[in-house]
Amino acid sequence: MRRGLRRLHHVAAYVCALATLALVGCGPSHTDPATVTVLIESSPGSLDPRVGTDAQSERIDELIFDSLVKKDAHFDLQPDLAVRWEMPDPTTYIFHLRSGVFFQNGQPLTARDVQWTLNSLINHAVLSPKYQAYRNVQRIDTPDPATVVLHLSQPDASLLWSLSDGAIGIVPYGSGTDFQKHPIGTGPFRFVSQQMDKDVILEANPHGWQTTPKIKRLRFAVVPDGTTRALELRKGSGDVAQNALTPDMVWSLRRDPALRVAEVPGTVVQYLTFNIHDPHLRDVRVRQAIAYAIDRKIIIDSLLRGEARPADSLLPPDHWAHAAPQITYAFDPARANALLDAAGLPRNRDGVRFHLEMKTSTDEGARLMALVLQQQLRAVGIALDVRSYEFATFYSDITHGSFGVYSLRWIGGNEDPDIFRYAFASSSIPPRGANRGGYRNTTLDALLMDAATATSREQRRKDYAQVQQIVARELPAIPLWYLDSVTVYNHRLSGIQASPSGNYYCLETAALRSAR
Repeated sequence: MRRGLRRLHHVAAYVCALATLALVGCGPSHTDPATVTVLIESSPGSLDPRVGTDAQSERIDELIFDSLVKKDAHFDLQPDLAVRWEMPDPTTYIFHLRSGVFFQNGQPLTARDVQWTLNSLINHAVLSPKYQAYRNVQRIDTPDPATVVLHLSQPDASLLWSLSDGAIGIVPYGSGTDFQKHPIGTGPFRFVSQQMDKDVILEANPHGWQTTPKIKRLRFAVVPDGTTRALELRKGSGDVAQNALTPDMVWSLRRDPALRVAEVPGTVVQYLTFNIHDPHLRDVRVRQAIAYAIDRKIIIDSLLRGEARPADSLLPPDHWAHAAPQITYAFDPARANALLDAAGLPRNRDGVRFHLEMKTSTDEGARLMALVLQQQLRAVGIALDVRSYEFATFYSDITHGSFGVYSLRWIGGNEDPDIFRYAFASSSIPPRGANRGGYRNTTLDALLMDAATATSREQRRKDYAQVQQIVARELPAIPLWYLDSVTVYNHRLSGIQASPSGNYYCLETAALRSAR
């Protein structure tokens, strides 16, 4: 098996080497020395923070807009536009707004803007999947310009998360359905222009309530191809790429004296989901056997070049609600074989116990990982039939339960412990959530409901600790690894630090060494 993995790695390295040859000899190509060009894979879906749910929308929106509260390094919530808040009872939140905050058009921020932002979602004036996060908000009062009172129909411990950075940004009163064409926020950068599938341009907001960014202009250039992104960095026509390059490309670019690499342990988690309706996978012993059959270390060391760490939960390890499970799944093919034997799945003459379909996108990294898993599961008698589709088809299939297993990543969503309800609750089977495998557990459902309505942090922590033990034992999905957050940037920049969440906050404090 290791020989096969080395062969796959050599193929990936060869492809990277060909790309590297194409990069040799390219010189700098800055058209505007005062502009920092950030290379992104795709255009943001919507720069209206009430609507955009893709990663690029949310990360760019975080630079244009502010939220009521903001996540810290341990995913606790801290003041942002709200300097403080209180809960006089389990169904009432009172937010006190920061004074002296202005939108980028000069309009002062007041409670009326917060009320408008949320009501436009709750009342469906703006159509967005985000409205579900505010379904328990019954009424919003504004007793004065600096106070917002949210009245809930029932306790909702996740509401604060839905009011934090990345989830929502506050927009001016009166913002309508065409707001994405001219977004206006209170954040450190203001919107200049967007050309779909080409770029988004922002400039420093000189009238922001926080420190004015040192970088005067940002250009988010859409470059769909990874090899081309690496080429742009080497040429100097791109300045920053964050989590947008393969590990092999990062390894190659580390040797370029004009580039720097910043890397930190990340929060993005790669996971493998099982279809519980599959006749073989409905047996927990089979799911556990697959977990034991996967050699995560060799995948991390070889395919990912060490840019990941094994995962034991959907939650990041530094999260306040993270609880290490009592049962873990270190690579143990002997135990995997024993579980499969106990499940009544003997090997046929060809050594195969049963076939299992794995669906992936056509992304090269996803396909390569699937081929590695195919080899590892074949060693314990499971024939993994890999089927690759364009992402839209792939995503439609898994949403409709048409798969045996699939693998994706949680980006940002797993920083809220309510991810367990969204991913595993009986009430979250599509289209109402992401329980695509159809897992049901009444004990888990009760714990998730208690955690969602508890007003005590300690009670929520206890509930989520039990939830993580159940998920680790029953394995509706396997958390595989947390991917490192890797930023490759031009040496003309200083102050660049990789973000565990993969956001662009470092651009608020970074500087150009020789801007003119």
